[in-house]
Amino acid sequence: MHVIEPYYNWRHIYTAEEDQRSPFYGREYSEFQFTQTIYNYYIHPQWDDFGSSTLYLKILFTDYELGFAIIELIGEWNDAIENDIMTLKREVIDRLIANDIRKFILVGENILNFHSSDDCYYEEWYEDVVEDGGWMVILGLPEQSRYDFTRAGVDRYLMIIEIDEWRTYSAVNLFNRVDNQVIKRLGFD
Repeated sequence: MHVIEPYYNWRHIYTAEEDQRSPFYGREYSEFQFTQTIYNYYIHPQWDDFGSSTLYLKILFTDYELGFAIIELIGEWNDAIENDIMTLKREVIDRLIANDIRKFILVGENILNFHSSDDCYYEEWYEDVVEDGGWMVILGLPEQSRYDFTRAGVDRYLMIIEIDEWRTYSAVNLFNRVDNQVIKRLGFD
Protein backbone atom coordinates (compact mmCIF):
# COMPACT_ATOMS: atom_id res chain seq x y z
CA MET A 1 0.00 0.00 0.00
CA HIS A 2 2.94 2.33 0.51
CA VAL A 3 3.35 2.69 -3.26
CA ILE A 4 -0.20 4.01 -3.83
CA GLU A 5 0.25 7.76 -4.14
CA PRO A 6 -2.51 10.31 -4.42
CA TYR A 7 -2.98 11.47 -8.01
CA TYR A 8 -0.29 14.09 -8.60
CA ASN A 9 -0.70 15.31 -12.19
CA TRP A 10 -2.49 18.54 -11.18
CA ARG A 11 0.06 19.56 -8.54
CA HIS A 12 1.56 22.16 -10.86
CA ILE A 13 -1.79 24.02 -10.70
CA TYR A 14 -3.02 23.29 -7.16
CA THR A 15 -1.70 21.97 -3.85
CA ALA A 16 -3.84 21.98 -0.73
CA GLU A 17 -0.86 22.71 1.52
CA GLU A 18 -0.31 26.03 -0.30
CA ASP A 19 -4.00 27.03 -0.40
CA GLN A 20 -4.76 29.33 2.53
CA ARG A 21 -8.44 28.27 2.47
CA SER A 22 -7.62 24.56 2.58
CA PRO A 23 -7.94 22.54 5.81
CA PHE A 24 -4.42 21.28 5.05
CA TYR A 25 -2.76 24.65 4.52
CA GLY A 26 0.83 24.68 5.73
CA ARG A 27 1.25 20.89 5.97
CA GLU A 28 4.68 19.56 5.20
CA TYR A 29 5.29 16.13 3.77
CA SER A 30 8.18 13.73 3.79
CA GLU A 31 8.86 11.53 0.82
CA PHE A 32 10.87 9.15 2.97
CA GLN A 33 9.17 8.77 6.37
CA PHE A 34 6.20 6.44 6.31
CA THR A 35 4.26 6.90 9.54
CA GLN A 36 0.57 6.41 8.72
CA THR A 37 -0.96 2.96 8.41
CA ILE A 38 -4.12 1.22 7.30
CA TYR A 39 -4.52 -2.36 8.56
CA ASN A 40 -0.91 -2.18 9.81
CA TYR A 41 0.32 -1.45 6.28
CA TYR A 42 2.16 1.78 5.74
CA ILE A 43 0.67 4.22 3.24
CA HIS A 44 2.43 6.83 1.15
CA PRO A 45 3.28 9.96 3.19
CA GLN A 46 1.46 12.28 0.74
CA TRP A 47 -1.95 11.15 2.04
CA ASP A 48 -3.57 13.51 4.55
CA ASP A 49 -4.77 12.47 7.98
CA PHE A 50 -8.05 14.20 8.84
CA GLY A 51 -8.79 12.40 12.10
CA SER A 52 -9.83 8.91 11.01
CA SER A 53 -7.65 5.95 11.87
CA THR A 54 -8.73 3.98 8.80
CA LEU A 55 -9.41 6.54 6.06
CA TYR A 56 -7.08 9.13 4.53
CA LEU A 57 -7.52 11.64 1.74
CA LYS A 58 -5.91 14.14 -0.57
CA ILE A 59 -7.56 17.27 -1.89
CA LEU A 60 -6.41 17.04 -5.48
CA PHE A 61 -7.93 20.25 -6.75
CA THR A 62 -10.17 23.08 -5.62
CA ASP A 63 -11.63 25.81 -7.79
CA TYR A 64 -13.30 28.55 -5.75
CA GLU A 65 -14.72 30.36 -8.78
CA LEU A 66 -16.53 27.27 -10.07
CA GLY A 67 -17.17 26.07 -6.51
CA PHE A 68 -15.87 22.51 -6.68
CA ALA A 69 -13.30 20.24 -5.03
CA ILE A 70 -11.86 16.89 -6.10
CA ILE A 71 -10.85 14.68 -3.17
CA GLU A 72 -9.18 11.26 -3.43
CA LEU A 73 -9.66 8.72 -0.63
CA ILE A 74 -7.78 5.63 0.52
CA GLY A 75 -8.54 3.06 3.20
CA GLU A 76 -11.54 1.68 5.00
CA TRP A 77 -14.55 4.01 5.20
CA ASN A 78 -16.02 2.96 8.52
CA ASP A 79 -19.10 4.82 9.73
CA ALA A 80 -20.16 2.00 12.06
CA ILE A 81 -17.17 2.19 14.43
CA GLU A 82 -15.09 5.23 13.46
CA ASN A 83 -17.95 7.49 12.22
CA ASP A 84 -15.71 8.53 9.33
CA ILE A 85 -18.45 10.55 7.63
CA MET A 86 -18.84 12.75 10.72
CA THR A 87 -15.08 13.32 10.89
CA LEU A 88 -14.84 13.98 7.15
CA LYS A 89 -17.81 16.36 7.29
CA ARG A 90 -16.58 18.34 10.31
CA GLU A 91 -12.85 18.45 9.56
CA VAL A 92 -12.80 18.85 5.78
CA ILE A 93 -16.16 19.33 4.09
CA ASP A 94 -17.53 22.02 6.43
CA ARG A 95 -14.36 24.06 5.94
CA LEU A 96 -14.68 23.81 2.18
CA ILE A 97 -18.37 24.71 2.31
CA ALA A 98 -17.44 27.78 4.38
CA ASN A 99 -15.35 28.83 1.36
CA ASP A 100 -18.26 28.42 -1.08
CA ILE A 101 -17.45 24.93 -2.35
CA ARG A 102 -20.78 23.27 -3.20
CA LYS A 103 -19.81 20.54 -5.64
CA PHE A 104 -17.70 17.61 -4.49
CA ILE A 105 -16.07 14.88 -6.56
CA LEU A 106 -14.73 12.07 -4.40
CA VAL A 107 -12.42 9.53 -6.00
CA GLY A 108 -13.11 6.23 -4.28
CA GLU A 109 -11.11 3.65 -6.21
CA ASN A 110 -8.87 3.02 -3.18
CA ILE A 111 -11.72 2.58 -0.69
CA LEU A 112 -11.09 -0.97 0.44
CA ASN A 113 -14.25 -1.45 2.52
CA PHE A 114 -17.32 0.52 3.50
CA HIS A 115 -19.21 -0.04 6.76
CA SER A 116 -22.38 1.98 7.17
CA SER A 117 -24.23 3.40 10.11
CA ASP A 118 -27.00 5.99 9.91
CA ASP A 119 -27.14 8.49 7.09
CA CYS A 120 -27.63 11.73 9.06
CA TYR A 121 -24.22 13.25 8.13
CA TYR A 122 -24.71 12.42 4.45
CA GLU A 123 -28.13 14.04 4.63
CA GLU A 124 -26.68 17.10 6.41
CA TRP A 125 -23.95 17.43 3.77
CA TYR A 126 -26.53 17.10 1.00
CA GLU A 127 -28.74 19.76 2.57
CA ASP A 128 -25.75 22.07 3.00
CA VAL A 129 -25.00 22.07 -0.73
CA VAL A 130 -28.14 21.21 -2.71
CA GLU A 131 -29.97 24.51 -2.07
CA ASP A 132 -27.11 26.33 -3.82
CA GLY A 133 -27.13 23.94 -6.79
CA GLY A 134 -24.45 21.69 -5.32
CA TRP A 135 -23.98 17.95 -5.36
CA MET A 136 -21.73 15.15 -4.13
CA VAL A 137 -20.39 12.46 -6.43
CA ILE A 138 -18.10 9.50 -5.90
CA LEU A 139 -16.13 8.00 -8.80
CA GLY A 140 -14.50 4.64 -9.29
CA LEU A 141 -15.76 2.71 -6.28
CA PRO A 142 -14.65 -0.92 -6.23
CA GLU A 143 -17.58 -3.27 -6.82
CA GLN A 144 -17.96 -4.39 -3.19
CA SER A 145 -17.79 -0.85 -1.80
CA ARG A 146 -20.27 0.28 -4.44
CA TYR A 147 -22.63 -2.51 -3.39
CA ASP A 148 -22.27 -1.53 0.28
CA PHE A 149 -22.86 2.19 -0.47
CA THR A 150 -26.00 1.33 -2.43
CA ARG A 151 -27.27 -1.18 0.13
CA ALA A 152 -26.89 1.43 2.89
CA GLY A 153 -28.79 4.00 0.82
CA VAL A 154 -25.89 6.45 0.81
CA ASP A 155 -26.32 6.79 -2.97
CA ARG A 156 -29.43 8.92 -2.28
CA TYR A 157 -27.03 11.68 -1.24
CA LEU A 158 -23.68 10.77 -2.75
CA MET A 159 -24.18 9.87 -6.43
CA ILE A 160 -22.09 7.00 -7.72
CA ILE A 161 -20.73 7.77 -11.18
CA GLU A 162 -18.28 5.98 -13.43
CA ILE A 163 -15.89 7.90 -15.66
CA ASP A 164 -13.31 5.74 -17.35
CA GLU A 165 -9.79 7.07 -17.30
CA TRP A 166 -10.63 10.16 -15.22
CA ARG A 167 -6.91 10.85 -14.91
CA THR A 168 -6.71 11.77 -18.60
CA TYR A 169 -8.82 14.89 -18.03
CA SER A 170 -7.77 18.25 -16.69
CA ALA A 171 -9.44 18.99 -13.35
CA VAL A 172 -11.87 21.48 -14.90
CA ASN A 173 -12.73 19.11 -17.77
CA LEU A 174 -13.37 16.31 -15.27
CA PHE A 175 -15.61 18.65 -13.29
CA ASN A 176 -17.52 19.62 -16.46
CA ARG A 177 -17.98 15.98 -17.43
CA VAL A 178 -19.25 15.05 -13.96
CA ASP A 179 -21.49 18.15 -13.82
CA ASN A 180 -23.06 17.19 -17.17
CA GLN A 181 -23.73 13.65 -15.92
CA VAL A 182 -25.32 14.99 -12.73
CA ILE A 183 -27.54 17.35 -14.75
CA LYS A 184 -28.67 14.47 -16.99
CA ARG A 185 -29.25 12.17 -14.05
CA LEU A 186 -31.36 14.79 -12.28
CA GLY A 187 -33.27 15.47 -15.50
CA PHE A 188 -32.30 19.14 -15.88
CA ASP A 189 -31.14 18.94 -19.50
